[in-house]
Amino acid sequence: MKRPRVLIADDHQLLADALKGILEPRCEVVGIVANGRDLLRSASKLQPDLIVVDIAMPELNGLDAARQLRSTMPKVKFIFMTMNEDPFLVGEAFRAGASAFLHKQEAALELIDAIEQVLRGKSYVTPSAARGLSKISLNAPNSRNHMHEPTPRQREVIQLLAEGNSMKEVASALKITKRTVAAHKYAVMEQLQLKTNAELVQYAIKNHIISI
Repeated sequence: MKRPRVLIADDHQLLADALKGILEPRCEVVGIVANGRDLLRSASKLQPDLIVVDIAMPELNGLDAARQLRSTMPKVKFIFMTMNEDPFLVGEAFRAGASAFLHKQEAALELIDAIEQVLRGKSYVTPSAARGLSKISLNAPNSRNHMHEPTPRQREVIQLLAEGNSMKEVASALKITKRTVAAHKYAVMEQLQLKTNAELVQYAIKNHIISI
């Protein structure tokens, strides 16, 4: 049987290497990337069957990267990993296209089982996360932040600014003008009634656009 092609996306090199070691006996690991923008480029080039992706990716988080890839690679399966124990994040992951959701603490023990379930057309949620899902619908919008939800482009701008990039650097990364970056920033701040850059960063952390 042909081994599934897997792309690993995680900015922690030691963990990425450990995941590769776990996967290689049963899968073909076609690449490792360390940020969300490299994930977009490499996924398009390598055409993996599965992407094992850390949600807290720099430059473009795993959730937003998956949302972009779903439009061009509808058959690829996403296995999300995170250190975050917020149960609402499970719903966000599945709305972004997850086939499986793992806490990193359990990934070494559960990753192969999760992949086997996904390849059978099933979903997998790590038991420690599943216990917090009794009152949460995986398909319903997150009630904490669904009003005035930023657009995908606005989320990209928010993440890059919240990570400490200047408007010029954001413009270069996204291939847009500084004026467009400023327009996105201030539109978001007005919609969300944010007054300062610190509040914008807090919003980005609370809504899993960046992590600390």
